[in-house]
Amino acid sequence: MTRARGVLVNGTLAVAATLTVVPLLWMVSASLMPTGEATALPPRLLPSAVTLEHYRELFTRLRLARVLANSAGLAAAVTVVSVLLNSLAGYAFAKLQFAGRDCVFRVLLAALVIPGQVSMLPLFLMLRNMGLINTYFGVLVPGMASIFGIFLVRQYALSIPQSLLDAARVDGAGELRIYWSLVVPFCKPVLVTLAVFTFMGSWNDFLWPLIVLTDEDLQTLPVALANLLGEHVQDVELMMAGAVLTVLPVVVMFLSLQRYYLEGIVSGGVKE
Repeated sequence: MTRARGVLVNGTLAVAATLTVVPLLWMVSASLMPTGEATALPPRLLPSAVTLEHYRELFTRLRLARVLANSAGLAAAVTVVSVLLNSLAGYAFAKLQFAGRDCVFRVLLAALVIPGQVSMLPLFLMLRNMGLINTYFGVLVPGMASIFGIFLVRQYALSIPQSLLDAARVDGAGELRIYWSLVVPFCKPVLVTLAVFTFMGSWNDFLWPLIVLTDEDLQTLPVALANLLGEHVQDVELMMAGAVLTVLPVVVMFLSLQRYYLEGIVSGGVKE
C-alpha cells in the first residue's frame, strides 16, 4: 500500500512537472523557428531549421540591449536596497526591545490584506510632488521595503540565540556590528530567499514602471515587450524570443541559488 501511494504521488508530480516544463520548452523551440512556422498547421514541436534572426531583430531594431540593461540595473538596485532595509527591520522586530514594537508589527501584518493597487494613486501623487516621476528612483521607492520581507526575516531571526547577541554586547559590539557580523551570516538562507523573491518581482513588474516611466529610453523589459506585442502581434516567433529573454535571467538565478532558497523557505516556515 505504501509503495502504491509513493508511485501515485511521484506519478502525479511527474505529470505536473511535465505540464509546467513543456510550454517553456516549446517557447524556446518556437523562438528558433523561421517566421510563420510556429503558427503552421499541424503545429510543429521542433524548428525545421534553427535560426537566430528573431533574437538579432530584438537586439538591433528594437534596442533590446538597452531595455535589458535598464531592467537588470533596476532589479539589482531594488534587490540590494530591499534586502538591506528588510533585514534591518526584521532583526529589529525580532530581537530589539522598543516601545510599541508588537503593536507596530501587528499593524504591518494587518496591512498585508490591502491590495497594492490601492496605494498606487496616492503613491504616484506623492512621487509627482517630489519630482520623481520618470526617474528610476520613482520606481525604486515602492520596492525599498515590504511587509512580507520584514515578516520573513523576523520569523527567521527569532531563532538567533539571545545569549549570542548578549555576549557580543558585553564584548562591546554595537548593534550595527552585531547585525553585520552575526545576524547577516546567520540569516543567509532567508536573505537569499528574499533576494530571489525581490529580484523576480522587480524584473517582472509591469504596471508600476508603465505608470512612472514615460521616457522610452528608460523603459523596462516587460513594458517594452508589451509594446512589442502591439506592433508585432502576428510574429509569434519574435514574441517567443522576447519571452525567452525575459524568463532566462530569473531561471538562471533561481537554479544557482536553489539550495539557499529552499533552505530559507523550509527553515523560515518552522521558526517560532
